[in-house]
Amino acid sequence: MPILSRVIRRTGRKAAPTAPVTLPPSSTAPSAGPAAAGGRPGAPPLHVMSFNLRHASTAEPNSWAARRPAVRALLHREGLHVIGTQEGLYQQLRDIEADLGAPYDWIGTGRAGGSRGEFTAVFYDTRRLAPQEYDHFWLSDTPDVIGSNGWGGGSVRMVTWVRFRDLLDGDREFFVLNTHLDDRSRRARARAAALIIRRIAGLDRSLPLLVTGDFNVAAHRSPVYDAMLATGLADTWDTAAERGALYGTFHGYGPPRPDGDRIDWILATPGITVHRASIGTFSLNGQFPSDHLPVQALLTLG
Repeated sequence: MPILSRVIRRTGRKAAPTAPVTLPPSSTAPSAGPAAAGGRPGAPPLHVMSFNLRHASTAEPNSWAARRPAVRALLHREGLHVIGTQEGLYQQLRDIEADLGAPYDWIGTGRAGGSRGEFTAVFYDTRRLAPQEYDHFWLSDTPDVIGSNGWGGGSVRMVTWVRFRDLLDGDREFFVLNTHLDDRSRRARARAAALIIRRIAGLDRSLPLLVTGDFNVAAHRSPVYDAMLATGLADTWDTAAERGALYGTFHGYGPPRPDGDRIDWILATPGITVHRASIGTFSLNGQFPSDHLPVQALLTLG
């Protein structure tokens, strides 16, 4: 089955790899320049978002056609460098790609393989970041089998991860893992978290790492949350020097709920400095972009 990734689509589709894909150096990526060599003092912070897009549908009043202008306006106003998305369908992601414009690219594959099913796609600003390596795995006992499911999960779930090079911070590298855990099975969520933790342990632990996702459980009140933080990861909401108002991140297109459950998180390894964390309540003429509110963090890798 093909892997659909904007990095790969430029040269055609490739068969799903059995090992991580390492990308050749980009001939079009901007250079960080001499000032950035070895880590540029005062490099601008990275702006990261985790955003459950709600899959595209024609059902009103929150069809994709109705929501797309609000998504476009939200993403343009935030000036993001990394966007870990959940639930996006292939054409929906192509729409977002077109709306973001030339500076942005994305990596992802459908959870059923190729263009089929929901994606955990990662968008990134090519003026700031260059992907060096990426891979996908499925949240099951056979994680390298495309479309595999297990543990009583209600649907197929997966992870997309990317190793980036920061062009404006001395070519420093870091990982982003993006996921969406099951909404029905507590056991599936627990086993998925354990698998993600094992896969993180197999990466280069000398590099900073971010985890974005819709975990379908509340921060501070879940074994999944406790397990993720027990590995040394930190919740950027808690470690931020400054944070916005707290809202429940699933609002079902209704008014945002103050002090509600954060089921969408951005986690980070120690040493990453979080300047600000926020939960976006943007709407356009009364139309919310999604049934989830995006979670954002402004951070420095260390």
